[in-house]
Amino acid sequence: MFDKFKDECGVFGIFGHTEAANMTYLGLYALQHRGQESAGIVSSNGNELHSHKEMGLVADIFSEDVLKKLPGTAAIGHVRYSTTGDSHIKNAQPFVVNYSRGGIAVAHNGNLVNARLIRDELEAYGSIFQSSMDTEVIVHLLATSRANTLVERIANALNQVKGSYSLVLLTEDQLIAVRDPHGFRPLALGKLKDAWVVASETCAFDLIEAEYVRDIMPGEILVIDRHGPQSFTPFDKAPFTPCIFEFIYFAKPDSNIFGANVYSVRKNLGRELAREYPVEADIVIPVPDSGVPAAIGFAEESKIPFQMGLIRNHYVGRTFIEPKDTIRHFGVKIKLNAVRELLKGKRVVVIDDSIVRGTTSRKIVKMIRDAGAKEIHMRISSPPTICPCFYGIDTPTKKELIASSHSIDEVNTYITADTLRYLSIEGLYKAVADAGASFCDACFTGKYPVEFPVEGREPQLALFK
Repeated sequence: MFDKFKDECGVFGIFGHTEAANMTYLGLYALQHRGQESAGIVSSNGNELHSHKEMGLVADIFSEDVLKKLPGTAAIGHVRYSTTGDSHIKNAQPFVVNYSRGGIAVAHNGNLVNARLIRDELEAYGSIFQSSMDTEVIVHLLATSRANTLVERIANALNQVKGSYSLVLLTEDQLIAVRDPHGFRPLALGKLKDAWVVASETCAFDLIEAEYVRDIMPGEILVIDRHGPQSFTPFDKAPFTPCIFEFIYFAKPDSNIFGANVYSVRKNLGRELAREYPVEADIVIPVPDSGVPAAIGFAEESKIPFQMGLIRNHYVGRTFIEPKDTIRHFGVKIKLNAVRELLKGKRVVVIDDSIVRGTTSRKIVKMIRDAGAKEIHMRISSPPTICPCFYGIDTPTKKELIASSHSIDEVNTYITADTLRYLSIEGLYKAVADAGASFCDACFTGKYPVEFPVEGREPQLALFK
C-alpha cells in the first residue's frame, strides 16, 4: 500500500525461563514491525520441540490456549515478511525438522544470495524440500554435514552459503544464536534474571524487562545451555558492513542497533539535511511514522516550527474494501490525512525517509497542496535509492527505482513538489558516526559487500521462481 521498502523479519529466543513461550510471544509482539505476514514459536521442554505458526499478526495467532500448548523453559520465535519464498503457511518460521541427531528449529532474518544454486545441487542428490525458503537450505546443509558437534555442523553449513543471516536455532537442550561475518542484520544478547535472551532489536528486551548485555558479534556462534553461554568464532573474518537502512527506516526508534540509538540517528539525519539544504518555510511536517524523528531534527536545526501536518490512521488492516466508485488516491488517503488548518497558505517542508518508486510521494504532495499549502519542499533523509537490496529486504527491481534512471529534477517534476533534495552520502555518514561502522550502502551506491551469482540479480520474491 505504501511505496516503501518492505520489512524483512524479526527473531527472538530465550533459554532458562519457566514461561519461555509467553516471553517469546511478548518479544515477537515488540518486533511485529519487522514482519506482518506470519509468526511462529517453537518451544522445548527438554525432551521434544513443540511448534505453532500461522499467517497473520502475533496478537491474532497466539491466544492463551495456544501458548499453553508450547511448554518448556526454552523457545524461539519469528515474525516474517517474505523476502524469499511465497507468502504461504509452508514458508512460515521457525522451520522445524527431525533428523538423525534429534529435533532442531531455525528462525532466520536475512537472505542467502546463493541459495538457489545450493538448493539445485541438493535436489540433484535427492534432497526433498518442504518450502521455498532459503532458510531450508541451511537446515539441509546442517543435516547432511558429517561433522561431530552441532557447532561444527552449523559452521560447516554456513561456510557454504553467502549473504546475510541472523539466526536463532533451538534443539531439545540448547539455544544457538548466529550472525553472519559481515553483520548485515542486528542481533543482540540480553539477560532476564537467570534466563538468557536474544532478539533482533533491543526494544524486545525493554518489553520483557530484560537487560541488554551485548550484540552477537559478526561471525559468532553463541551456544546457550544449562551451563550458560559459550562463544565460538569459526568463520573467516570479513569487513563489518551492517545495513544502513536499518537506521533509516526498519528498526524501531526505541531500539539500539550497531552501537547507536535509532531515534538519535534519525534526528541526526534531519539535522544534516537542514544543514545541507536549508529552505525558507513556515512549518516542517513529517510523513509519519518513520519520518518523525528526522523532521524533528530538521526543525530544531533550521528553527522552523515542527507540526504534525499529516495524521496517520494506525488502525488500517492488511486488507480493505475499496468502493466501486473509486476514490482517487484511495490507498494513501486511507492511511494518511492532511490537517488543512495547519497547511493552508503555508510554505511547507515535508520530511520523508526515502523515495522508492515515487508514486506515494506524488500523492502526498497533491494531498498537501489540495489542503491549501502555498509551497511544498520535499526533503528526504537518505540519498537517492538507485539499487535493489539482496541481503534480506524486499525491494523493487532497479528499473522500478525512480532515482536509478531519473535525475533529482526529473523526480521532482514527477512528484510535483516545488523543490526536492536528498541527504548526501557524506551527510548520511556524519549522522551515523556514533555507530563507528563501515556500513552496507549498496542501495545508494551499488557497491555490494558480498558478490552473488548473476542469475541472483532479480527481485527478492523471485529468487526461487
